[in-house]
Amino acid sequence: MAIALLGFQTTIAAPLSVTGIGVHSGREVTITLQPAEAGTGIVFSRQHDDGSTSEYRAVSAHVGNTDLCTVLGTSATRSIATIEHVMAALYALGLDNLIVEVDGAEMPIMDGSSEVFIDAIEQVGITNLGVKRRYIRVTKPVRIEAGASWAEFHPYDGTRFEVEIDFDSKLIGRQKWQGDLTAQTFKTELSRARTFGFMRDVERLWAAGFALGSSLENSVVISDDDTVINVEGLRYEDEFVRHKTLDAVGDLALAGAQFIGCYRSYRGGHKLNANALKALLSDASAYEVVEAPSRSLQARAREFVPVQALEFAPWTA
Repeated sequence: MAIALLGFQTTIAAPLSVTGIGVHSGREVTITLQPAEAGTGIVFSRQHDDGSTSEYRAVSAHVGNTDLCTVLGTSATRSIATIEHVMAALYALGLDNLIVEVDGAEMPIMDGSSEVFIDAIEQVGITNLGVKRRYIRVTKPVRIEAGASWAEFHPYDGTRFEVEIDFDSKLIGRQKWQGDLTAQTFKTELSRARTFGFMRDVERLWAAGFALGSSLENSVVISDDDTVINVEGLRYEDEFVRHKTLDAVGDLALAGAQFIGCYRSYRGGHKLNANALKALLSDASAYEVVEAPSRSLQARAREFVPVQALEFAPWTA
């Protein structure tokens, strides 16, 4: 049975703030989520020490570096990093419009997952704005490859992720998560999956100025003998692939709209996710922009009807 999709745009019911440290900078940072009107989209606003601000719509056209995390902006001094866990929470809960104010260079890592952001949003609630939401519906397969890695979009009557990883590690090995994405599925199966890394990479990252805020409180750390160092162990038996799926949800949220289709990847990461999304959006024959056929609160994906794409291109700057 096809999953019903929300037909209207939303925002949060009240402002909320979250404070933590940046996983790469190691500095304390506070983000404040502000409600926004229909049609605003997700906008990140970085407040600088000199009183100026840098603003970026959370869309593919504004994605910069994707080596270790997803970054908005290309300027080292004005960009906003590590947005994927926040974006995954916003996407999964169906939030279309809000301002994310941040007083630092990156989002707080919290416990390395999206759980804190989900909990904070659910505490203030979500407001239906009464304006129709438009979706990007995949109409034909789009595939990219990068060495042994690949990613592809396929038409599907809903929103689905099929993510597979393959690490040269006995602890991780080959893992796969697949399922239709709903708010409930994300909360129970993906939101608590933490970022992870290997001890052997720590010194190299520190020397390069990265992972300065990484710790056992916000990362699953794998020792040189291929065991989990964290005393509490794993939250899911396959937490590694679940976190990679969480990342993919956050990265694809940069389409600037919810999508109807299936996303599959093998040995992917932020760069592959970003390039796959760009490949889809650069092929006008691979998708159509659709909305609910009536003013009902929800409708099945197959019931959504095409609208003029020229009127709606949130993935552009």
